[in-house]
Amino acid sequence: MQQINPQLRIIRDEVLGCTKCSLYKSRTYPVIGQGNHQADIVLVAEAPGANENRSGRPFYGQAGKVLDELLESVNLKREDIYITNILKCRPPGNRNPKLEEIQACTPFLLRQLKIIQPRIVGCLGSFASHFIMEQYSLSDCCAGMNQIHGKSFEVKRPDCTVRIVPLYHPAVASYNPNMIEILKNDFLSLME
Repeated sequence: MQQINPQLRIIRDEVLGCTKCSLYKSRTYPVIGQGNHQADIVLVAEAPGANENRSGRPFYGQAGKVLDELLESVNLKREDIYITNILKCRPPGNRNPKLEEIQACTPFLLRQLKIIQPRIVGCLGSFASHFIMEQYSLSDCCAGMNQIHGKSFEVKRPDCTVRIVPLYHPAVASYNPNMIEILKNDFLSLME
């Protein structure tokens, strides 16, 4: 752990001072990531929301309560995993990230993944799923979330094997409570 923490601290400091895109102008706090620096499971979402922007913590609002329930359903706690986003700052009005924002911010995420070296990357939502799948050369497997949610895609790398698991974003259960059982079932994929 001594070798990992300093590397992630460097990323934290870089994000705190980042001005590579215009999102830094409207942020209160960037949401860098939180959790176990040696986690087997990393969850990646699209970008912080309003509550996260105010707190600097991932999944701090209603979607966070749903995420906690989903983690509990598979006997995990936040401190067992690492949670981060593609973008570290909130896009105004929760709009989709722009290309220049993605290009500016994703090197931080890719470095986080390289440092933590998870065995499983859970992608929360369509945007995160497609981005991560492209990064792991799974573009040909990308489809709509209705088709890929809860499926596991194994990627063999020279140094390790990584499983990519696309998942619905926990916020979907805030809008449609009937989705919670589907989400819980999909989260079982993380543990298989």
